[in-house]
Amino acid sequence: MDFSLSEEQVMIQQAARDFAQQELLPGVIERDDAQKFPKEQVKKMAELGFLGMMVDPKYGGSGLDTISYVLAMEELSKVDASASVIVSVNNSLVCWGLENFGTEDQKQKYLKRLASGDCIGAFCLSEPEAGSDATSQKTTAIDKGDHYVINGTKNWITNGGTAEIYLVMAQTHKEKGHKGINALIVEKGMKGFEIGPKENKLGIRGSDTHSLNFNDVKVPKENRIGEDGFGFKFAMKTLAGGRIGIAAQALGIAAGAYELALKYSKQRKAFGTEISNHQAIAFKLADMHTQIEAARNLVYKAAWEKDHGINYDQSSAMAKLFASQVAMDTTIEAVQIHGGYGFVKEYHVERMMRDAKITQIYEGTSEIQKIVISRGILRD
Repeated sequence: MDFSLSEEQVMIQQAARDFAQQELLPGVIERDDAQKFPKEQVKKMAELGFLGMMVDPKYGGSGLDTISYVLAMEELSKVDASASVIVSVNNSLVCWGLENFGTEDQKQKYLKRLASGDCIGAFCLSEPEAGSDATSQKTTAIDKGDHYVINGTKNWITNGGTAEIYLVMAQTHKEKGHKGINALIVEKGMKGFEIGPKENKLGIRGSDTHSLNFNDVKVPKENRIGEDGFGFKFAMKTLAGGRIGIAAQALGIAAGAYELALKYSKQRKAFGTEISNHQAIAFKLADMHTQIEAARNLVYKAAWEKDHGINYDQSSAMAKLFASQVAMDTTIEAVQIHGGYGFVKEYHVERMMRDAKITQIYEGTSEIQKIVISRGILRD
């Protein structure tokens, strides 16, 4: 097995690391406090090609592999998970879904804008009564011949207020259950489409999370992705790749917190020596480092399988399940190592601990990942 990165991959990793330190780190605490969307930083990420990393250059993307994408996600997430989730959703859920299942007209009209960063997108699956149970869509898309009429509500939508293009899952044929769901492209400004208040969240507070309301929203038939009834399959196939992005985010949060804890432990003195010389702290650091390396290998394996056309449903679920747990465990220990300072915002680790929790919830809870993994095991 070859664990070495290509020259291009190393360059992408370094570019993301430099951007995170130079552009994301300044003001990250203030953005978290104010729940401020990183508008200027997103614009700069678009200029660097981070919003359409895996999209074919003919559609305005960078044409990179999934490994390069997770390398960038890890580095961005070490500093600002609110910014990295914007990158994840736009790349993994919106751009990837359109490029792989959209029509050529949809790619020309929407994908080019999304991949270039001219605008950002949102993926709209969750509802008040349809989170983990994504088959129970209450939002409807009634077929009216040359168009659909959408009615319903979507919850917890990342980029909900700032996106311009929304991929919306809605039920067209109730009698067919999940086989009657369609995926439709909705544009901001369509009559009857309303954006609800911004959510006041525990973590990733700079991320723009809203509920969305659809009141007789008329969407042309050409905005349907795939065949009639393909919506649920579209969502599941897209989320399988999305898990890799969130696993990379969790990995980055853990690695960022570990790096801060390691640095602090070499500076802080107690009982006449740096606290890193105390076995109680040294062993914590050893456990953190080992867990992060294990998570990194799971994330990279899932990305490698995706790049090589191997079924990655199970590997992406394992990567997200494990990396998100490592993110929680590592950030908690990072706060502990910092002691009282860990409870203070200026040391960053308390924010990372808050940010880590969502990686166990969105794009499939840890419990859902275990269902995916166990089904794969029992099928073999």
